[in-house]
Parts: sequence; structure tokens; C-alpha cells
Amino acid sequence: MGDNAHIGTDWCNRVVDTMKVIQNLVPTSKYNIKCPYPMVAEFIVVHNTANDTSARNEVAYMIRNNDKVSFHYAIDDKEIIQGIPENRNAWHAGDGANGQGNRKGLSIEICYSKSGGQRFIEAEKLAAKFIAFKLKEKGWGINRVKKHQDFSGKYCPHRTLDMGWQRFLDMVRSELDKLKGADKVTDKNTPSSWAKEAWEWAKKEGLLDGTRPKDNLTREEFAVVLKRLADKK
Repeated sequence: MGDNAHIGTDWCNRVVDTMKVIQNLVPTSKYNIKCPYPMVAEFIVVHNTANDTSARNEVAYMIRNNDKVSFHYAIDDKEIIQGIPENRNAWHAGDGANGQGNRKGLSIEICYSKSGGQRFIEAEKLAAKFIAFKLKEKGWGINRVKKHQDFSGKYCPHRTLDMGWQRFLDMVRSELDKLKGADKVTDKNTPSSWAKEAWEWAKKEGLLDGTRPKDNLTREEFAVVLKRLADKK
């Protein structure tokens, strides 16, 4: 993508759960060039931009030119910018009009890969978080994370490969484990639907303190509940 790109004007902030995504979507008038086919994504394809442009400029340049080159997301050290809707294909994998990468892959460009350094390291971290979020959202495993190289043979994502592809997958897996762990904590602190009415009643009556609805009840805690019941008589 271009180093001299300019920021577009049609921006939309979209907060998805805990991930903030800024949308600058390609206009429908350019669908025939940038994303001509409907798509149901089956995996994620990771790229490096091979320049030092920000995510905003990457997307703005992609939209502005008339090249049959496109991608769904660009991520730098601060922002996640979406340029193509997820239900449209993008031209990013170099495997042709009917290639699996171009027709089934959700493409993510990681910025600042030309010079590397701390900005790229932070961009990779944010990309790993976002990819983990997408995996969880779609119910996918780590095996759904692919690299550009898998489809065209091009050495891309070049700097991520230089630093270690398995290292990057481990970053994504770590972020995915954190998300799953957060779900477990949330689930542990939320009563089951069949017990919700009784749980709320017990809290209201002062029999229980309203915490740890799915923990085991000790004999000591049971004794406290019995005393509270007796004191109410």
C-alpha cells in the first residue's frame, strides 16, 4: 500500500465488545474493483504491509486507487481500521479470482513492517488481540489463522515470519485463552437461568450476599444461612 496515502472522510467508530474498530468502508460503487463477490469467511489471512504507513492511511489509499488489491482490516500500534465488509471478498492472497485465500479469507494487514521496531511490535500485539477476538466471535480455533504465504508462496507476512510464525500464533493463542478465561469468570458470577429467580429472592431476603452463585456451599456457610432463616421467624 502507499506511503503517501491520505486519510479518508467517511469514518465510523464501532465498538465490538471490547475491541474498537474504526470503519472506513469502500463505497459500493467500487465493489466491482475491490470486493466483487459475496463471502462467508472460513479463516483469517495475516499480512504485513511492507511499508511504514499507518492503518488509516493504508485503508484510505486502498479505497482511493483503482487497483484490484484490497483487504478487510489494517492494524497499527494504536488502531484497527476496517476497509472491506466481512461479507465481501478481498483481493489480498495472490491466488487468483477463484482462489481460497481471495474468496474465503478474512484479511488482516499489520502495519509498520518495513522498518519494524517498537511500532511494529505493538501493531503485532494489537493484531494478535483482534485475531483472537475474531476467533472467539466465530467459534474458530487457532488452526483458522493462515499466512499470505500459504496461498501464493509469497514471503508474507515478511517481518512476522522473520520473527517467528509460531511465536505469533502463540501470541494469538495466549490472547484467546485470556478471552476464554474472562468468559469463565463471567459465567461463574452469573446464576443459571433456572436459578435466577430464587437467587434474586435469596439476595433480597438477606439470606445470601449475592456473590459466587456457582461456587460450592460449605457447611459453615450453610449454618449461616440457617441462622438467618431462624432469625427471620
